Amino acid sequence: MFRKILIANRGEISVRIIRACREMDIRTVAVYSDIEKESMHVRLADEAVCIGPATSSQSYLNIPAILSAAEITDSEAIHPGYGFLAENPHFAEACVTSGITFIGPSSENIRVGGDKAKARQILKRRGVPVVPGSDGPLTSEDLAVKTAKKIGFPVILKASAGGGGKGMRIVNEEKDLEQAFYLAQREALAAFGSGELYLEKYITEMRHIEVQIMADNTGNVIHLGERDCSIQRRHQKLLEESPSTISSEKFRKMIGDLAIKAAKAIKYRNVGTIEFIVEPDGNVYFIEMNTRVQVEHPVTEAVTGIDIIKEQIKLAAGMPLDFRQGSIKMNGHSIECRINAEDPERFIPSPGRITFFYQPGGPGIRVDTAAYSGWSVPSQYDSLIAKLIVHGRDRQEAISKMKRALDEFIVEGIKTTIPLHRKIMSHKAFVEGDYNTGFLEKVIRGE
Repeated sequence: MFRKILIANRGEISVRIIRACREMDIRTVAVYSDIEKESMHVRLADEAVCIGPATSSQSYLNIPAILSAAEITDSEAIHPGYGFLAENPHFAEACVTSGITFIGPSSENIRVGGDKAKARQILKRRGVPVVPGSDGPLTSEDLAVKTAKKIGFPVILKASAGGGGKGMRIVNEEKDLEQAFYLAQREALAAFGSGELYLEKYITEMRHIEVQIMADNTGNVIHLGERDCSIQRRHQKLLEESPSTISSEKFRKMIGDLAIKAAKAIKYRNVGTIEFIVEPDGNVYFIEMNTRVQVEHPVTEAVTGIDIIKEQIKLAAGMPLDFRQGSIKMNGHSIECRINAEDPERFIPSPGRITFFYQPGGPGIRVDTAAYSGWSVPSQYDSLIAKLIVHGRDRQEAISKMKRALDEFIVEGIKTTIPLHRKIMSHKAFVEGDYNTGFLEKVIRGE
C-alpha cells in the first residue's frame, strides 16, 4: 500500500480523499494556487505545496508543477479527483513515466473513454445499444446535415472530447445546423483543445441513468447499482439519487450487465461510470463513459456501504476487488443536492466571502465540503461549495431528511442553490418520482 499520496485537486473532493487516506494510514500532500493558502484541503493535509497562481492553467492544470511537487515530497501516487487533470491521458502517462502511480484507469482507458465518438463505435460493435447518430466523428458540416436528415430532427451536436455541457448544441431544424456546428466546434476547441464533434438524435423525454463500476487488474468487473441524474440545468447535474424511481431488480441487472459489457470492451481498470439514457418506453442507450470518480459517488456509497475512494486507492495499488457481484446489496435510498455558489434563479456564479456557514447533521446526513465561515469562494474555479447527502430507509424518508437538512443549512454572504433545492423537494412530480431531464425547467417556470 502507498505511504504518501499527492492530491492533484482542490475543494471538497480533496477533503474527501484526505479523509479516506487518513483512515487508511496514508499521508497526504495538498497542492494549491497562491489564492488558496487558507483552503480547508491545505489545512487538513499532512503537507502542502503551492504550485502557481490562481489561473488553472498555471496551477491545477500545470502538469510539470504537480509532478515536481510529488517528487520533492516523495509521493508515491497521485489522486486526480474529478475535473482538472482527472481525464487527461497525457497526465496519466506523465505520472507513469515519472515513476508515480496514477490513481485511476490507464491512459489508454482514459483516451478511449474520453473520445466519446470512438467509444460509441467500439461499444456499438460489442452489442451495447447507442443513441442513433453519426458513426464516429463528423468530418464536415455536410456530413452533419446528411446524418441529421437520416435520423431526423431534433439532433444534438456534442464534443468528442467533451463533458459538463460544453461543446453541445441542440438543433431543431436544418436551417440552424450550420451555425450550431460552428458554435459547438469553437466552444469544444476552447474547452478541450479539440473541435471534433459527433451527432446524436436528441431525445427530449428521457431519464439520465448512470452505473458505477469497479474493475481490478485481473479483469473482474462489478457494478454498484444505478444513480438517477436526470435533474439538470444546461446539461449539468444538480441533484442525484439512488436507486432510480424507474428501477427494479430486473432493470438493475439489465443496465448493470450493459455497463459491465462496456467496461470489459475496453479492458477498463479502476473506478468509473457508464452513463445511459432511458426513454419512456424503456429503450436504453449508452451515451458516455466517465473515467474517474464522479461528483455524485456518495449516493452509491450510502446505499451500498462501500467507500469508493478507498477502493480506488486499493485498485491502483494492484489489490484485487474485495467484492463479487452477488455480495453487492442496495439498502434504503439516498439523495444528493449539489450546493453551488450561484444565484438560484439565474444560475450566475456568486463568489465572495462566506460570512457564516452552518452545516446540518443528525442520523443519515452527510455533508462533503471544504467551505467554512470566513472562507472566500474564488471566482476562478467551479462554483460547487458543498454536497448534501441524505440516506433513509426508503425514498419518502430520504426526502423528509433532505427537507429538514436544507432548512438547517445556512450559508450567508453569498447566494447559493439551497432555495432551488427546497422547491425541488416539495414539487409534486419529484415527490412522486415522475420526472425527466426537462423537469428543472418546469420548476424554474413555477409549473
